Amino acid sequence: VAVVSAALIVGALWGAYGKLPERLEGFLVALAGGALILSVVSELIEPSVEKSSLLNGAIWTMIGATVFTGVDYLIDEKWGANNGGGLLAAIALDGLPENLALGVALIGAGPMEVAALAGSILLSNLPEAAGGARDMVKDGEIGKGKVIGMWTVTAAVLAAAALIGNLALENASESVLAAIRCTAAGAVIASLATEVFPKAFKEDRHLTGIATSVGFLLALFLSEAPKG
Repeated sequence: VAVVSAALIVGALWGAYGKLPERLEGFLVALAGGALILSVVSELIEPSVEKSSLLNGAIWTMIGATVFTGVDYLIDEKWGANNGGGLLAAIALDGLPENLALGVALIGAGPMEVAALAGSILLSNLPEAAGGARDMVKDGEIGKGKVIGMWTVTAAVLAAAALIGNLALENASESVLAAIRCTAAGAVIASLATEVFPKAFKEDRHLTGIATSVGFLLALFLSEAPKG
């Protein structure tokens, strides 16, 4: 959990002080998105459907997607996605369901069983944080030190979400856990459609499909490792 959240800080440092070709960053974002596609289905939705029902999983997945879409709209159209508060809200909105789901996924599972989900979130956090920090610094209204501070606070909040998901819900019923997993899955799916893949295509349109496929296969190999 700490490593996954720390990826936000590393990514922010990379975006604020380092340089990376735009096309390479787009490739990495698409790779992370591909990994998340598989992880959302295999680590969040499928276990929930098996222990609950397909209808229940579908309802909570749509609730998660709807909530994300609604808040994302407010960030873009009402709060201002380009200012520090808007960016921070967008980052937290994307990361909270992922990290909460990671904490829930750890309940009753061995480390290797959730490695694909954790690895996918790690891959996603690095380029997202780098791109977000770079845009904040480029805007010129926020200094690099403050940008790093904001990302550090965000990383701490997301790490706390994962711990809460693991500790507070340890004795929760399977129906409650299924609802949380599927709500998180819906939010992540919506974020892939509205934030991750559009950014990847904009920066590296020619290789986005290949990068997404590579990320998907990496997650597949990681998830199948305990079975092999």
